[in-house]
Amino acid sequence: MNSRNQAGQILTKILLGGISILIADYLLRGVSIDTWTTGFILAAVIILINLTLKPIMIFLTFPITLITLGLFLLVINACVILLAAYFIPGFVVESFWWALGFSLVVSLINGVFGNSLD
Repeated sequence: MNSRNQAGQILTKILLGGISILIADYLLRGVSIDTWTTGFILAAVIILINLTLKPIMIFLTFPITLITLGLFLLVINACVILLAAYFIPGFVVESFWWALGFSLVVSLINGVFGNSLD
């Protein structure tokens, strides 16, 4: 029963994350998502990157994160978005700054939903 509950939580995160990604796509002109299914695939890929690579990136950049009082984590979030854009066809981010804005908007929307893509 516990694994069924975890699967439901993961699917809920992907669903809410996909919705927030599609809303952010609508709000930002520097980010383009071809179809709504791409948005949900993107949510799943971001969750996967956040679970695997993001802790490594945070560990490797800990000194600069400490010096900037945690603001460097925003750069890491933008890098996660750019990495996902590299792997997902149909998801285009024009620049680092659009990736940063996209990650901020998605985080704000997820905060409203009570969801986190971590």
